[in-house]
Amino acid sequence: MKTAIWLYLFLFVAFFDLHAQYPILTPFAISIGAAPSFIGLMMGLYSITHLPGNLIAGYGVDRYGSRLFIVFSLAAAGGILLLQAMVTNPWQLLVLRSISGFVLAFLSPACMSLLARIATSQIRQRKLMAGNGLVHTVASVISPAVGAYLVAQIGFTTAFSVLGWILIATAACAMFFIRELVPQKATAPESKALATQASAEALGMRGGTEGPQPPVPWLIFALPIAMSCAQGILSFELPLISTTKEGMMTTGLLFSIVSLGALFTLSMLFLNKLSPFLRSLWGAFMLALTYFAIAAGVPLPFMVLLLFVGMAKGVIFPALSSLLIERSGGTRYGRMFSILSIAFSIGAFMGPMLAGQLREFISPYYIAFLSLMIAVCVLPFYASPTKAGGSSSSAHFSGTG
Repeated sequence: MKTAIWLYLFLFVAFFDLHAQYPILTPFAISIGAAPSFIGLMMGLYSITHLPGNLIAGYGVDRYGSRLFIVFSLAAAGGILLLQAMVTNPWQLLVLRSISGFVLAFLSPACMSLLARIATSQIRQRKLMAGNGLVHTVASVISPAVGAYLVAQIGFTTAFSVLGWILIATAACAMFFIRELVPQKATAPESKALATQASAEALGMRGGTEGPQPPVPWLIFALPIAMSCAQGILSFELPLISTTKEGMMTTGLLFSIVSLGALFTLSMLFLNKLSPFLRSLWGAFMLALTYFAIAAGVPLPFMVLLLFVGMAKGVIFPALSSLLIERSGGTRYGRMFSILSIAFSIGAFMGPMLAGQLREFISPYYIAFLSLMIAVCVLPFYASPTKAGGSSSSAHFSGTG
């Protein structure tokens, strides 16, 4: 349990540091001469460079553990922020953001894999994943406003330097306080018992019978792709509302409202007792409707709609993690969460790129709505407990193979 507490603490600092950049990165890029279409390209490349890091993390975490990758990711990201404080043209910023996307790709699979290994039952795994979402959300509630305030007081260069040193200090602390857990092996009696227990619980939750765990359908990852696509569009559009220092404060507040909505639903701990599949499905449907309302100009305050966006996200993220853990068979968490991170990276690449190129022709929020509705239509056929046998899908990702 001590490992989980330390991990939550370091995750809070890391997420706080990273989310503080959301409202200030676009104004900074514009201040050194970047156009909106170039900013969309930069945000897309930041996400697509996650892919090689996700692939390396998928196999590396299962083989070498999480601690090494957590420390490396935080320290390297901090060093890049120190360099980012010295850039003078958009192309330098593009290169640094691309490298930053690669090194930060290790952080999420490593952290989530370590949290999954700590638990000895699926109920505990759900609680730990909800805790991860809660820590993430609490950090993201206050960090955008703090980041905007920092820039308003000390400027871009000093703000990036401060954030960089915070990440480096967090990496140094993680090296000493995060204890690596021995990866589960089939030959170890205790590990074998835990894996058997997790599989039995998953079967019991689905009402199935004993036997090998069914493979995870590839198309279940349509939901994280759609979610990150929509989130990328939102992250691209909000800072463009205003790029002045006063506008950055407003943008930071809007990002904080989204996170506040997520914090509200994450605090509803009774939701963890509901089916992860149903939470994922209905959360995605409500999120799609909210983006449609924003695009259609529904006569509701923009802040209220952003609050609904955050509430839907707070339902989906922990549910999606629990859903994938149930289908994984209790082993190879690093590989499974790396595939999840790859799906998030693909969507986060598509969102800003499409928004930057098409925003003159169509509201990017319509694109977010369409992507989420496609995922909602696909999910019942490939992720429903009644379809767990896998016969309805022609392509699968085996989480136990």
